[in-house]
Parts: sequence; C-alpha cells; structure tokens
Amino acid sequence: MATSSAGTTRRGDRSPLVVALAVAVAVPGLVLRVGGLHISPPLDALLFGLAIVGAAFLLSWAAEAAQVDISAGLAIALLALVAVLPEYAVDFVFTIQGGNAYAQYGPTCLPPGSTEQSPCGLALANMTGANRILVGVGWALVVLLAAIRLRRGGADAGREGGAGTSHQPGRPTRVTLQRTDSVPLVFLLIATLYSLTLPLRVSITLVDTVVLVGIFVAYSIRVAKAPAEDPDLIGPSAWVGRMDAPKRRTGYIGLFVVAAVIIVLCAEPFAESLVETGTELGISQFFLVQWLAPLASEAPELLVAGLYAWRLKTTDALATLVSSKVNQWSLLVGTLPIVFALSAGSLNGLPVDAIQREELLITAAQSLFAVALLVTLSINVIGALSLLLLFVGQFVLAAVLPPALQEAELLILSGVYIVAALVIFVRNRHELVRLVRDGLRTPYDELVEAK
Repeated sequence: MATSSAGTTRRGDRSPLVVALAVAVAVPGLVLRVGGLHISPPLDALLFGLAIVGAAFLLSWAAEAAQVDISAGLAIALLALVAVLPEYAVDFVFTIQGGNAYAQYGPTCLPPGSTEQSPCGLALANMTGANRILVGVGWALVVLLAAIRLRRGGADAGREGGAGTSHQPGRPTRVTLQRTDSVPLVFLLIATLYSLTLPLRVSITLVDTVVLVGIFVAYSIRVAKAPAEDPDLIGPSAWVGRMDAPKRRTGYIGLFVVAAVIIVLCAEPFAESLVETGTELGISQFFLVQWLAPLASEAPELLVAGLYAWRLKTTDALATLVSSKVNQWSLLVGTLPIVFALSAGSLNGLPVDAIQREELLITAAQSLFAVALLVTLSINVIGALSLLLLFVGQFVLAAVLPPALQEAELLILSGVYIVAALVIFVRNRHELVRLVRDGLRTPYDELVEAK
C-alpha cells in the first residue's frame, strides 16, 4: 500500500511511471544503436534525439535529488553541470569529427574543392547555438511564464510566488534573485569578458582551456562554500529525495548511470544522423547542428525551469539556468580544445573560420547583455522580452535578408547587445560594484543573511 513515509511512494504519486516513461522513450534509439540498425537519417535523428531527451530528464531528476545530500550552492552547480551533459556529449562528437578531419585535411578540415560545411565549424556551431538558446529562450521563459501565472492566479498566485516574484498593478512582473546568486553572475561576467576575445582568434587553443576551465574551477570552489539548505523538490526528484539515505543515494546514482549509458551510446549516431539529414533533405547542416541538436539536449532543462517558473519558484529556476550558462560558457568551451587536440593529434587549436567568429561574437555579446539585465539581481518582463525578441530577430532577419547581408546582420545585432549592456552597466555602476564584491569576496554567511 502506498504511504507518505520516507522511502515509499505516496498515494497517487506517478513518479515511478514518469521515470519509466523517460527510459521507454530512449529504448528505440538504444535498439537502433545496439543492433546497428538504420531506418532513414531523419527518423534515426528523431529516435536518437528522443533517447537523449529521455536521458537528460533522468540526469535532471538525479541531480535534483542529490541536493538532499550536498550544500545548496554546490547542488545548483551540480544540477547545472549534469543537466548539460547531453550537450557536452553531442558537442564532443562534433569536435572529434572535426579533429579527425583536421588530421586528414589540415586547417580547412575539408578535402580540396569541397563545398560542404566544415566539421570543425560544426563543433562551434553546436556550442554557440546551445548557449544562445539557454539565454534567449530559457532566461526569458522563466520571467514570462511567471508573469502569465500571476495574471491568471491573481493575489493567491502572488502570495505563492513569495519573494522571488513580484507583480504590482500597472508595472511589469519582476523576478528577483538572492544575493547568493551574485556568485554565478560574476563568474559568468568574467567568462563572458574573456570570451569576447575569441572572435579575434584563428583558433581556440589550450591556452583558452587553461583560462576557461580555471574560471569554472574557481567558481566551483566558491559555490562549494554555500551552506546546506533543504531543497524544494517536485516530481520524480522528490520521490527519490524522500527515500531513506541508502535507497536515495542508490536511486540517484542509478539514474546517473542509466542516463550516462544512454547518452554515450546515442550521442554519436544522433550527431551523424543530423548531418546526413541535412544532406538528404537539402537542409543546412549548420542550421540543424546549431539549433536542432541543442534543442534536444537542452529541452529537459528548459522544461524543468518552466515548471518551476509556473509554480512561481522563479528564483530557483533562474539561478539554475544562470549556473548552467556559467558551465557552458566556461567548462564546455574550455574543454573543446582538449577533445580536438586528442582527436587531431595536434596542439594547433580548434580552427575558427570567419562565420564562426561572427557566431562567437554574437553569443558573447548576448551573454554580456544578459548579465547586464541581472546586474541588480532582478529582471522584469521588459528585459525578458528583449532577450527573446533579439534572439528571434536573428532568425527573422536571416530569413528575409540576402546571404550577402547576413554577416552584417550578426555584426549589427552584436553591436546592439554590447551597447545596450554598456549603457545598463553605466547606469547601474554602483550595483555592478556590489555584485562583483559579493560574487568574489563577501562570505556566504553574509550573503545568506541578506537574502
């Protein structure tokens, strides 16, 4: 009989079925991979993509349940790291393919006379697409969903939202972070400022690895000092988190292992199927790799953040997405040269062509603008809409402008992001100073007391 005691399933709790569904979604892709079967590139890409989505949900639930046993700050960092592991796996596949092509053909990564998309460029395309989706869609989604929820729920929803979400008649809904969230924001700012130098390079090298991975290590050390708090879990993560310690740890470790196996088996065929789909259907390989692949790997994280936002747990939702952005913009970018060097047998670095320089620039510029919007540790609907509309505008302009003008489009949008960010920083320079001080120096005890 179902009970509400720890270690058992509460009456009406469908979490075990939800976990089983996530695993079931991955089964067709696993069957294709283990059996060495192929249906067609588009259908293969769909099934392998669904397997990665299912695995990403398992990872998210496991990381959330693990928060019961570790400090709050480290839990957020762990959740952000684990949630983007599918993105790492897919991007590493493209990077390995680029490294192999470099070893065979040299810096162009293509045979002479080829007009195909460079495999080296696809690795960076996947990374820049994932970063821009996370901010342009994810950060905006949290605020906009909270605004819709408040309008529908009225005063009762406002009370449910607590300190993280506020709404006053005639004024835009605002999501507020805690002072402890200064830490990921400052490290994101540091990584972003460094990343603005990447478009000036002809390659991303192991020197960049040292800097960017160093930023992530420093960030992890800083957040590990955060005090423990009782996590607010929902769904399957709450089901696992309610178990007694031995079962709980076995539960989330088991989810980690199952998800990792799925990702390891399906990441490479998913990437290859996407490229083959582009060739077969006449769709740009660059487009599929930059936007469709990240959607598959980022979807669970965005859905979980959206669910938290709908419950008006907006501080948790946005803080997790900010931490994920730190992760992707430091550790992910920093490890690509290592993977490339191992596969290429060269220390020359991952080549950056003209197109990728523009993509890196607009991704770094968007990141700078996003940090600027949160320099006061709050963001309203207007800020969220600006993130979303500028993101969507990239596609609209790319669709209506001739190819000759698309390069100018990226440069102009990058300029808009950077100028807007600088204006916001100047207007809020005192808050910027406090943000940097809190993020780097203020003891966590003081940050927690000031929440």
